[in-house]
Order: sequence, then C-alpha cells, then structure tokens
Amino acid sequence: MLVKEHNITVVTEFILLGITDHPELQAPLFVLFLVIYLTSLVANLGMIVLTQLHPQLQTPMYFFLRHLALTDLGYSTAVGPKMLVNVVEDENTISYSFCATQLAFFIVFIISELFILSAMSYDRYVAICNPLLYTVIMSPRVCWVLVVIPYLYCTCVSLLITIKIFTLSFCGHNLISHFYCDSVPLLSLLCSDAHEVEMIILILSIFNLISSLPVILVSYLLISIAILRMKSAEGRRKAFSTCGSHLTVVTVFYGTLIFMYVQPRASHSSDSTDKVASVFYTLVIPMLNPILLALRQKMQNMHVS
Repeated sequence: MLVKEHNITVVTEFILLGITDHPELQAPLFVLFLVIYLTSLVANLGMIVLTQLHPQLQTPMYFFLRHLALTDLGYSTAVGPKMLVNVVEDENTISYSFCATQLAFFIVFIISELFILSAMSYDRYVAICNPLLYTVIMSPRVCWVLVVIPYLYCTCVSLLITIKIFTLSFCGHNLISHFYCDSVPLLSLLCSDAHEVEMIILILSIFNLISSLPVILVSYLLISIAILRMKSAEGRRKAFSTCGSHLTVVTVFYGTLIFMYVQPRASHSSDSTDKVASVFYTLVIPMLNPILLALRQKMQNMHVS
C-alpha cells in the first residue's frame, strides 16, 4: 500500500511477485513446497530433540548438528510459511514491518549457518587428525564459544543491514521481484543513494566467506592428507563416510550463496535463476541436511552390524 504524506509517497506494505506468474503452476508448486517445508520442519525439530535428549548423542559433533538444525529451521521458517500463503493468494502482500522482520531473521540464521558449518569442519578435523586430544580440544566451553560468538556477530550484522535498508526511502515502489524480503531485491526499490548499503553488504558477504570458508578448506585438506595416510581400508571408509555428507552440504550451500550475493547487483542473472537458487538454499538444503545425516548414520550402523 502507498500512502501520500506531504506530497511524499510512503510505502506501508510490499507486494511479493512470487516464484511464477503462471496460475496453472500455483497448485503443484504449493503442494511441492508444502511437502518440502513440512519434511524440513519435522526432520530438523526431530534432530534438535533427539540430540538434546539422547544420552549417547551428547558429543561435540551432535552439539553442532543440533545448532545446524536450529539455523536450518530458523531461516526456512522465516521464509517458508509466508511463501506458502503467497502461492495461494491473489495479492501477495507483506507489511513494511513484517518485511523488515523477515529480512532480519533470515540474515541472522543464514549467516550463522556459515560459521556452524566451519565449526563442524574443525570438529571433524580434530576428531580424525587428533583423536587422542579430541575431548580436550573440543571441550564444552570451546563448543559454546564456537556457536555463541557467531550468533552475536550475525545478530549485529542483521540489525545493521536491516536498519540501513529500512531507514532509506523506497520512492513509492513496492513491487518486490522475489518470494520473500531479501536484501538484493529490496535494494532495487530504493530511490535514496544505495551505494553505501550495497558496499556494506558486499564487504560483509566477502568477510563472512573468507572468515568461514578457509577453515573448511584447510580442515578438509588436512583431513584428506590424514585419510590417505591411513593404512586401514576400514578406517579410510569410516573417515570418508563421516565427512562426505557434511562436505556435500557445504559445497551446495556455499556455492548458491556465492552465486547470489558475492557479485555486484548489475551483474546478477535473470530473476528466475536467482529465485531457483533461493528456493534451493532456503527450502531444499534445510530438508536435505537431516536426511543426509540419517542416511550416513544408517550406513554406518549397517557396516558396524
């Protein structure tokens, strides 16, 4: 909705253009996304409860998996329910305050996942390369530090970006070419000089990657060297099975984020391509993470038995 105050048009709500403008696709997309979101919701809630209550799962690896499930649940829930409502509604509106809230929560959880994944990589490095010192290095205190500091940092980043965007003027344009309130499509609606906030987002995105991705790359390089030096084929198989699912999630997650954010706005590809990539990391990846873990555990149990 647009309201004129003193000849200045004030945006009070936005219209989300959604994923597709083809009416015949709305019903199948709704069913597909509903199944994906409910699967993600049940699987991640189950992961959180199971790793919290099961006595044998009170280890650093499952501690990080619990927080990975929490971040997956967080950003998929920030986007999923509203997207499902918009698929079946004729006019996909979202209030100004709801849009800001959605963006803030999405940023907190999506960036937190970067650092949770890097902490998990470090945990696997210590477990494989320094197994005798594992319980000493990965103490409960260290584990909490590795998740609390990223949560605090991500909250500050989220508030900075959200406040920067929503204190600028939107010039009366309220059509968001996306299915949720994300920073990139919102920037295109600003009539104020958005160069500063664009640079802040770009710099923070690069910083987030260079402060988390190298930890993963170095950890897996050292893990690979350690695995190749193992004389036991069973030991190599077990080590690969432990890291394989996590490495798959890391590759897909970082790949889509780099494609979406670490590039100037002018160089972005078509809206449809960006939307497909967004669907993948906002809904599909949160569903895949617990499924990949369950398959890995099942395979390990089969080999043990």
